Amino acid sequence: MEQIKSSILLIDDHPMLRNGVKQLINTVSHFEVIGETGSGTEGIKLAEKLDPDMILLDINIQNVSGLEILRYLREKNISSRIIMFTVSDAKEDIITALKSGADGYLLKDMEPEDFIKALKDIAEGKIIMDEAISHIILHYMRHSGEPTTKQIHDINLLTPREHEIFNLLVQGLSNKRIAKDLDIVESTVKVHVKSIFKKLNFKSRMEMTVWYLQSKE
Repeated sequence: MEQIKSSILLIDDHPMLRNGVKQLINTVSHFEVIGETGSGTEGIKLAEKLDPDMILLDINIQNVSGLEILRYLREKNISSRIIMFTVSDAKEDIITALKSGADGYLLKDMEPEDFIKALKDIAEGKIIMDEAISHIILHYMRHSGEPTTKQIHDINLLTPREHEIFNLLVQGLSNKRIAKDLDIVESTVKVHVKSIFKKLNFKSRMEMTVWYLQSKE
């Protein structure tokens, strides 16, 4: 399969760590850091302006919570995969991030090669989380017990084209790959993805994919 470049935005208020992460990411030819900032406000502006494939977002940013940034971007229907990249392995942070629409959760103490592998997996659409916390997330997804789940995730609400894109999304395809496969422009795919999330009441690709896999069991 032809490799498509994945664009990444870094939002982290530690300049040295941000620079190190950027250098590490730039060692991989099909990743491109297209923006970086230590400011939450600036991060939101860059996310809306650049609409990157991936956003690496710290939870603890000065003056604003990364979780608040996450909620805001999801309310704005930003279609980027948003990955929390943090030192916090607190269960409350993990669950809150998931409920708020995070597509993954990585801890900053992971090995560089594991970090790069995780980014590659994310770019391919896999559900990614640090092994140390994966059981917390999966347990939550399976036992959240929301009584309205079946009613609110009604794929019959989708148009034929949205249904086609939904089937590609749950296979893990990126917006760029979907656009290429369907021979349409990426901006059109993004419009459909936002509509799918809204109609099915999903906040993230991870939430949608886990629901889809469970519905097939």
